Amino acid sequence: MKEFFKYVLATIVGVLALSLIGTFLMFIIFGAIIASADKQVTVADQSMLVIDLNQSIVDRASNDPFEDIELPGFLSSVKTIGLDHISESLKKAVDDDRIKGIYLKLSTTNGGFASVEEIRNDLIAFKDSCDKPIYACADQMLLDQKGYYLATVADQIVLHPEVTLDFRGLGSELMFYKNALDKLGVEMQIIRGPNNKFKSAVEPFMLEEMSEASREQRLLYMNSLWNHMLNGISEARGISVEQLNVLADEAQTYKKAIEMVENGLIDAAKYRDEVLNDMREITGIEGTDAIPVVSVKDYAKVPVKGQSKKYSRNKVAVIYASGEIGVALSGDEGISGDKLGKEIRKARQDSSYKAIVLRVNSPGGAVFDSETIWREVKLAAEEKTLVVSFGDVAASGGYYISCPADKIVASPNTITGSIGIFGQIPNFGELMNDKLGITTDAVGTNEHSNFVSLMRPMTPYEKQRMTHYISIGYDTFLSHVADGRGMTKEAVDNIGQGRVWSGENAMEIGLIDEFGGLEHAIQLAVEMEGLEDYRTVSLPALKSPFEEMFKLGGNVKARILKGELGDTYRYYEHLKKATEMNGIYARMPYDIYLN
Repeated sequence: MKEFFKYVLATIVGVLALSLIGTFLMFIIFGAIIASADKQVTVADQSMLVIDLNQSIVDRASNDPFEDIELPGFLSSVKTIGLDHISESLKKAVDDDRIKGIYLKLSTTNGGFASVEEIRNDLIAFKDSCDKPIYACADQMLLDQKGYYLATVADQIVLHPEVTLDFRGLGSELMFYKNALDKLGVEMQIIRGPNNKFKSAVEPFMLEEMSEASREQRLLYMNSLWNHMLNGISEARGISVEQLNVLADEAQTYKKAIEMVENGLIDAAKYRDEVLNDMREITGIEGTDAIPVVSVKDYAKVPVKGQSKKYSRNKVAVIYASGEIGVALSGDEGISGDKLGKEIRKARQDSSYKAIVLRVNSPGGAVFDSETIWREVKLAAEEKTLVVSFGDVAASGGYYISCPADKIVASPNTITGSIGIFGQIPNFGELMNDKLGITTDAVGTNEHSNFVSLMRPMTPYEKQRMTHYISIGYDTFLSHVADGRGMTKEAVDNIGQGRVWSGENAMEIGLIDEFGGLEHAIQLAVEMEGLEDYRTVSLPALKSPFEEMFKLGGNVKARILKGELGDTYRYYEHLKKATEMNGIYARMPYDIYLN
């Protein structure tokens, strides 16, 4: 009995100790959040505005307080930088005498090509509006190709002597799971829409390598992206496209920075102390005094004297649709058909909103949610000016929800199209029966009561019914696009069939109307509506820092995995998505990661 009480007491003491430690940690977290929320941002004279692109680029900055907290041994937070903050900050910096120049901090650019294009265009607009210099610097092992393309707008591109420039053309690898699934005893039963030969989302489960159709479409849009990038670099650096391709064929990766100076790709190879001296020269700081800097995230919150916008009763709703449609994985909320539909409906029914801009950054997802959103977009477009702005990707379901718009604006290097539908039903029968020794049996009141089972192959009747359903779904998709874009269904089918296009390709075949970023889309909506004054309202409303804090529990797993796995996290996420897909989808054929 004495031993029993001893162990009980020890357990109670342990629980109390853990509770005290947990409470202490919570106080630290709350204190950090409060300090972050109350922090007053001041911009010193002779400052450099720092755009740190060694972060994940998102359309819209969040209010997540945990991104700014650094607690050793706690959660490794994935920091983000918002396109909205970058655009707003660059506009303000033009006439702010305290800002003497822009410092681009570059390395691996964690954003898509269209995001990079928007930032690059904002920087060009900044240069055209003032004579303040842009200084691009990479001092962290490697400057990737997207980062270099962005850097070419700078007045100076500087690399640390030991940093290499990754310049070798665009390449992409696709992972195939067929052999692994065969070994596990899992059969992926796949049905594509009629003629959807380019809808290759399902190929990793059917084949061991890319089909010719998949290879063809990949090369087409990759060449489009690469040529657009080369033309921009050529214009900025004064090197011919032909010579740039020669350099890419030689693969500049792992060459020393001094060699990049010799071939004209960069301006100088400098150590950090030399870079600091350059900053002092730009800002007018003398001696060894510290150089005042302000980040984009902080500067976006700072009011600039004489730049306050006059209040307007005319509102333009900017509605963000980012992530997979109807799919929420690893703490990512994705796009809910009901929630996004509600936001669009509210803006349509509110007379103070004169126009709507829908910002779409999505590879697609569930057909049902896509149809729900499409209906609300169509109703809104019938009552108000509605312009869609494409981000990095607006494909399949992402295009589905956009096609009723009055105008569609995209970047030349947006990934879009993928007009097609597929169904995917896994059969775990062999895995359960032969590998694990688990058998199943079923009863039903009618002939097809057990339609569809995950423990056996589909019957011919079940496959026929599902094929018919997907064919109808594809026909509906074609009809929506044809109606929205003023085309025939036959014409849409010719450019559909699940095929992925670049924004440049999409302009040629009539899937988009104009090139530009979100700001261009807003201006277009304002002009179409004939507004003399307006203000934008971003929807859905961002959660407050305290609301974001209470989301922490749902995001812990994703945060830990992202922190531990780094770039390889995407493979885990892709496989998880694949195993959880069960039903009918209008989704892009794959996740695109171009190196």
